[in-house]
Amino acid sequence: MKIALMNEFSQASKNQIVLKQLTEVAAEQNHTVFNVGMSDDNDHYLTYIHLGIMAGLLLNSKAVDFVVSGCGTGQGALMSLNAYPGVTCGYCIDPSDAFLFAQINNGNALSIPFAKGFGWGAELNIRYIFEKAFPSERGQGYPAERRESMVRNAGILNNVKHAVAKDYLDGMKAIDRELVKTAVTGERFQSCFFENCQDKKIESFVREVLGK
Repeated sequence: MKIALMNEFSQASKNQIVLKQLTEVAAEQNHTVFNVGMSDDNDHYLTYIHLGIMAGLLLNSKAVDFVVSGCGTGQGALMSLNAYPGVTCGYCIDPSDAFLFAQINNGNALSIPFAKGFGWGAELNIRYIFEKAFPSERGQGYPAERRESMVRNAGILNNVKHAVAKDYLDGMKAIDRELVKTAVTGERFQSCFFENCQDKKIESFVREVLGK
């Protein structure tokens, strides 16, 4: 699994703490991590609004399989990511959230609060979240006897979201171009996107935005 980590400006200073835990867990589970957001307070400036744009591009182009994001409360990033077709983001504050989201909702992104409740032992909580977030088998339901209805409802919700959303690229072209340009300008984001993108139309769009 290819996993993208993205931090915005308010919690950029937490990036190395989160990245360390995510990288260690990913190595144990044979996943690859791309650190595509802000790595410190002086990095390319991003808000949680940009995180949604970035997540949508990476997931819809299949450049990555999963996105780990967040902000101070986790709520802004949650709303931003869920605004896009092809992105199903859950809110996660502890390991049980990560486990239940993977088994019941079977989404492809998490939003984590990196300020609220981020105190003593926070790095342990983050690590345990990641250990539960990427199981070898997803969408198994919980409890097991309710698996059938849970899998069915998760699929129905994804179909509803697809039905009410406009075409992904049409939506991206309707967004303020400067917002999109800021979101895709970071070097690490571009490296991850262009090396792994599997959708030529989305790739062409990003190149157009960047003037490449």
